[in-house]
Amino acid sequence: MQGLLRFEDQDSARGDQNIAMFYPTSTQMVYRRGLQAIPLSVDLWIHYINFLKETLDPDDPETNNTIRGTFEHAVLAAGTDFRSDRLWEMYINWENEQGNLREVTTIYDRILGIPTQLYSHHFQRFKEHVQNNLPRDLLTSEQFIQLRRELASVNGHSGDDGPPGDDLPSGIEDITDPAKLITEIENMRHRIIEIHQEMFNYNEHEVSKRWTFEEGIKRPYFHVKPLEKAQLKNWKEYLEFEIENGTHERVVVLFERCVISCALYEDFWIKYAKYMENHSIEGVRHVYSRACTIHLPKKPMVHMLWAAFEEQQGNINEARSILRTFEECVLGLAMVRLRRVSLERRHGNMEEAEHLLQDAVKNAKSNNESSFYAIKLARHLFKIQKNLPKSRKVLLEAIERDKENTKLYLNLLEMEYSGDLKQNEDNILTCFDKAIHGSLPIKMRITFSQRKVEFLEDFGSDVNKLLDAYDEHQILLKEQDSLKRKAENGAEEPDEKKIHTEDATLASTQMIDGDIQANQAAYNYSAWYQVCVNNSDLGLFLQDLISLNFVCFLLTYDSYVRDLCSYVHSC
Repeated sequence: MQGLLRFEDQDSARGDQNIAMFYPTSTQMVYRRGLQAIPLSVDLWIHYINFLKETLDPDDPETNNTIRGTFEHAVLAAGTDFRSDRLWEMYINWENEQGNLREVTTIYDRILGIPTQLYSHHFQRFKEHVQNNLPRDLLTSEQFIQLRRELASVNGHSGDDGPPGDDLPSGIEDITDPAKLITEIENMRHRIIEIHQEMFNYNEHEVSKRWTFEEGIKRPYFHVKPLEKAQLKNWKEYLEFEIENGTHERVVVLFERCVISCALYEDFWIKYAKYMENHSIEGVRHVYSRACTIHLPKKPMVHMLWAAFEEQQGNINEARSILRTFEECVLGLAMVRLRRVSLERRHGNMEEAEHLLQDAVKNAKSNNESSFYAIKLARHLFKIQKNLPKSRKVLLEAIERDKENTKLYLNLLEMEYSGDLKQNEDNILTCFDKAIHGSLPIKMRITFSQRKVEFLEDFGSDVNKLLDAYDEHQILLKEQDSLKRKAENGAEEPDEKKIHTEDATLASTQMIDGDIQANQAAYNYSAWYQVCVNNSDLGLFLQDLISLNFVCFLLTYDSYVRDLCSYVHSC
């Protein structure tokens, strides 16, 4: 707003008459644009009205109508603001200057019912207005006659029972006694003030309920400096109070005040839009548009909510445009790309959804980002398009690029387990082998090896593969023991302590959860393996059993396996 006012000052300082010819129109356009953007700015309205007073031709009969119309627009837009007193006083003073006492009374009728900071001052000035002028000059003809009849009925007179004469609207000339005339005037003044006293009392009560909130607003204007938490809390509580207790008009005005000082906080814009959903669809759209295009062009949440709102209204192209424009403005946000994908999927555009994910994989800035989108693409191909070969290809290519990403192996296994296990056995074993022989930490390789043994125990078709898996698992366990001994001797730190444990934790969790958990619900070999590994004698004993092909016997007789496990645990 200061920039707008500076523009006016610069134009006013110019002496060129040719420029002055265009001055009113150009400046007026700037003012109107400013008021359209910030309709609640009392200061901007006051400067604009002063500008009109200075530039409009006073001899033009339309000048007063233009100024009065501008005042009306101003009080409609900003008149319910708690700090709008200066605007109301300016309006009252201008009507007084024009000699329109009845208009002044009408304005007081409005302001005395609005909770503002100077509510008491307005009532005091109203009483002065009544005391300094005759009632017939303050009221319309209908109001004046009604007031006289009311007083007459109270005093027991009946002279006004019939239709009023032509002289009644002009005043009280029918009263010839000066004493009675003065008494009549004072009674009318007293009654006028008494009626407005009731309005004042109610308004005072409303002001008292809001006063604490208003005192908590330390910065009602916009500034790039962050607001204190106490002020943000005060705004939130004030809005909740007004929504619960105030009128729709007051709630909207308070939201408008809030988004001036809290313009950079998307929570308040979102709250405003959510409130407007129950009142005006265009109002919601206007709030989102202002937030996203002016104040918060780089905030993702408000843009995605705007797109979701437009999608709710059936404006699919508008929703696409919002998300696409934001992604072009702020690159690299996964949530926005995924929202675009889900939008296309919901409306049956599977090819476009696939293309968006492929583009994200291709243009990823890191292997981790590429793997993230590859998983999303593979799941889309498998779950939505039912294309397992294509999904498998995506994950295998991702594993070649990012061999140490545990999530890729887990998702590939999940998809393979979801199909026909007998038909997918080779693919499942290939995935296990990639993980076991890859560059994952030793702890993760052992985990995958253990799951491979479990898979072959329950679903394998070749005992030789099972025996090989057992041997391979023992080799990995020995390798882990060797690394631990070196670490204990201070020679070397084991790999699993060198590498961040996030993927390991995720793998342990996902191995239990999801589709793999459903297919392996009967597995219960882990404890048995760990007991054998932690006891070297039992480990040698197990190797002897394997060398005698005792594993085949275990696979055939489950009851004997349980007895053997009990024996091992007792040892």
